[in-house]
Amino acid sequence: MTHQVRTEEDLLTVRHAVRAATVDAGFGIVDQTRVVTAASELARNAYVHGGGGTLTIEQVRGPAGRGLRLTVKDDGPGIADLDTALTDGFTTGAGLGHGLGGARRLMDEFTVHTGAGQGTVVVASRWTVR
Repeated sequence: MTHQVRTEEDLLTVRHAVRAATVDAGFGIVDQTRVVTAASELARNAYVHGGGGTLTIEQVRGPAGRGLRLTVKDDGPGIADLDTALTDGFTTGAGLGHGLGGARRLMDEFTVHTGAGQGTVVVASRWTVR
């Protein structure tokens, strides 16, 4: 299921949708919180830095069991220096600098495709053993 991320209200909608998907996938409360937190950070980045975008939630199966894959896309300016953006403490605003790097630590798999002027796509997965 794909959700638009264009307004502050959309950020709340995304959080609720991801929470419901984690419950449906069988995640415990701690992993539910991890995935929702990561999704919230990624969606906020797309909204604030990318001018809006989409978040797609997919239930997946693999060798590690069942899980969720989150794909967040925006058509913004891209991330000029990805290594720096993933560094703890780096921020382009008033935040604590845990957004992108923190989201990466909360998920089991995490990839970023970006470049200056190319927008950004983040694909993040978390697995639950069934």
